[in-house]
Amino acid sequence: MAARLTLVCCAATQATRKGMFALDEPLEAGAAELAKALGNMLRRPDRAWTSPALRATQTIAALGVEGEPVDALRDQDFGRWAGKRLVEVQQSEPEGLAAWLADPHAAPHGGESIAGVAARIAPVMDELVAMRGHTVAVTHPAVIRAAVVNVLGASPQAFWRIDVEPLGVTEFTSDGKRWALRFG
Repeated sequence: MAARLTLVCCAATQATRKGMFALDEPLEAGAAELAKALGNMLRRPDRAWTSPALRATQTIAALGVEGEPVDALRDQDFGRWAGKRLVEVQQSEPEGLAAWLADPHAAPHGGESIAGVAARIAPVMDELVAMRGHTVAVTHPAVIRAAVVNVLGASPQAFWRIDVEPLGVTEFTSDGKRWALRFG
């Protein structure tokens, strides 16, 4: 095995709990303690990367790992929907929300499309596939979904069939040429 990649989803925030499109908010009370417990179970990495978002940098710190910020691991840009509850957007822009959920290239919110997130994470996965050692990266649900879809060669519509919980761990292994999704 040439490489191992562990993607950790950021710990929960108030926006997570309220069903909101994320802003750059801090972790909710108690989330850092949960991340610390997870950090005690994670295999020590050879390198650690993090999204530059506050919730990601707080999560990686709570894991007990010093991570290098990597811009490609940032959350999806939700444009004018950032900070709004999903139900608010459903009421105010039902056609836009429906388009976003149906078409991976749609960005009716003025931010980044699902296809844009996938295009951003693909080079990161390509860079890491041949690296030896273990990489831990703290990032966001959209980035993790895009990585899974990429590795499986699945249709972009599969993005919405992947549920990523706060502090969820997704593992990949590489033979130096391709990634495989790993279940432990």
